[in-house]
Amino acid sequence: MGRLERRKRQRWKRPVRYGLLSIIIFTGIWSLATISLYIYAKTTGPPSIAVSQSTLIYSIDDKPMGEHHTGEKRYWQPLDKIAPDLINATLAIEDRKFYDHKGFDYKRIAGAVVADVKAMAKVQGASTISQQYARNLYLTHDKTWSRKLNEALYTVRLEWNYDKEKILEGYLNTIYYGHGSYGIEAASQFYFGVPAKDLSLAQAAMIAGIPKSPSGYSPVDHFADAKERQELILSSMVTNGSITEGEADLAKDEKLDIKANHPHSTADIAPYFQDAVWAELEGKLGLEPHYLKYGGLKIYTTLDPVKQQIAEDVVKEVVPEKSQIEVGFAALNPDNGYVEALIGGRDYEKSPFNRMTQAMRQPGSTIKPILYTAALEHGFTPATTMASEPTTFTYDDGRSEYTPENFNHKFANGAITLAQAIAISDNIFAVKTHQFLGNNALEEMGKRFGLHSKIDSRPAAALGSSEVMPLEMVNSYNLFANGGKRTKPVFVRRVETADGEVIYEHKEKPKKAVDSKVAFVMAHMLTGTFDPALNDYSTVTGITLLNEKSREYGAKSGTTNTDQWMIGFSPSLTAGIWTGYDDSQEITLNEDKAISKLVWIRFMERALEGTKEEYLVPPDGVVAVSMDPHSGMLAGDACEGERKAYFLKKTEPLEACSDNPDIEPPGEPVMTPPEEPEEIDEADANWLERWF
Repeated sequence: MGRLERRKRQRWKRPVRYGLLSIIIFTGIWSLATISLYIYAKTTGPPSIAVSQSTLIYSIDDKPMGEHHTGEKRYWQPLDKIAPDLINATLAIEDRKFYDHKGFDYKRIAGAVVADVKAMAKVQGASTISQQYARNLYLTHDKTWSRKLNEALYTVRLEWNYDKEKILEGYLNTIYYGHGSYGIEAASQFYFGVPAKDLSLAQAAMIAGIPKSPSGYSPVDHFADAKERQELILSSMVTNGSITEGEADLAKDEKLDIKANHPHSTADIAPYFQDAVWAELEGKLGLEPHYLKYGGLKIYTTLDPVKQQIAEDVVKEVVPEKSQIEVGFAALNPDNGYVEALIGGRDYEKSPFNRMTQAMRQPGSTIKPILYTAALEHGFTPATTMASEPTTFTYDDGRSEYTPENFNHKFANGAITLAQAIAISDNIFAVKTHQFLGNNALEEMGKRFGLHSKIDSRPAAALGSSEVMPLEMVNSYNLFANGGKRTKPVFVRRVETADGEVIYEHKEKPKKAVDSKVAFVMAHMLTGTFDPALNDYSTVTGITLLNEKSREYGAKSGTTNTDQWMIGFSPSLTAGIWTGYDDSQEITLNEDKAISKLVWIRFMERALEGTKEEYLVPPDGVVAVSMDPHSGMLAGDACEGERKAYFLKKTEPLEACSDNPDIEPPGEPVMTPPEEPEEIDEADANWLERWF
């Protein structure tokens, strides 16, 4: 071999050696970089993929009635609840090799670089779904090298810590589809008014084209451009084999109806009720406000939209527009305490202060049925009589005096029955009963009814001078409608996480607080509010409502200088209203005084319209007699009037009215010991503090 040939061979071997060495070095660097990235991805761990989601509030019929979010409407859906056509369309246009790469499509990157160089501008993107997901989760969209480096690092962490289905599901639930819609479910509902699982092929291809330019490819604003991109996507789907040519042609010809409407509203439906829902969740469940706001929960409430609308319509109809009077209203299901309608004020935008759940007001005479329930337990009956006459009561060991008045300063100046006293709201009878039972009897009975504010021991407490929370006061009347069981106001039936896990469900049952026989006797006496047979020196307090009343109700009105109330019930519905001024000024206008009764009766009539009329059903151990309501004796020819009255067995009157002066009416009450009441749980007694 000559020298020249050896030189040629050496010249050939040198580049080969350099080439092999370069390959070895490059392979080593690549392997080292890969190992380093793997170690980095595993040591730093999986990045958080949590995003804010809309929390939805549902009514009693499980239909959405409200939504809370941070500006991003998002309703997370698992892959199996997203139409396969949408998934395939997204893969076809965004990342055909999604299942083949580990986060980066190098061939696509190289092609994009060549295209950009030829055009001397950014004309082609190469980001994979994983890269876009990383950018949406953690980064801004700034076009800087530091952002691109961070995007690559997050992409590596996503790919090496989560499977492809998890990444694809996250991407479809976080990508922005325009018009405030984040994620495919929000977009599907907005554009087409259907769940993501029900999207047609044509709809799916249309939505899949939006993320490239949410404003430019919006079918709401630029339908022609969106249609052109939809057809491009359908062609891509044919190319990759996910649909046939015929399916693509049918989809291209399908006429699309663009809804452009978000399905849920935040404050349009019962905003005071929704606020109370948050308060109950924070109080009962201890859920952090952040979790409630961002967690994508599904909150199933007790609100009846029909009753809520009736209540709002009646308030608007009855309350004079120029009046400064405020309103608090609630309707509850007596069997379980479900709050079916709630109004906390006349205008939520002007004042979100909830006058049913946050205010403390004097209940006036609406407290009397609770007092008289205690009296029934101690031997009183509807026939019990006491004198209604001007009376001065002393208390504080004789150091203080109290002289109550009746409405219009009128008195019977003689004996009246308990049945009459409750119907015409005689104040002297109430204070005498309070004194007779003992100063603490009303407060103790109030606790059994679910009142947790303190009721003082002064004589005026019998007339409702101690403040209560209005919702508690309305809720207490459930006991008369349900046969003596104490309920709590309930706003939330169930709470689920975004993936359907039940984290709270209301299961607490009402507790017996009063014997059913006693509760029935008191409940029936409250129907006397509307019975003119009980008129005496004054008319029954519901006399003005008789023209609007079409069925049996038990009810009681209440009046103080600053408050007007009406609370009542049928066997299936309890409702109550408070009206007054926020600054506690005296109510002097007659039209303002009439509001509470009118709102109450019109709500009850409309809420129960079309339902079968219900009646209070007497339990065993109760007997009915025809009684003279003025004397408390059995009705007879010598009586002034007649009304059916119920008594516990062996307490009913035995003598009829007579001209015989030797026959005496029942007379003053005699104290008898009550049945032992149910004990009140300490935890139960503190529920209000935990709630509000």
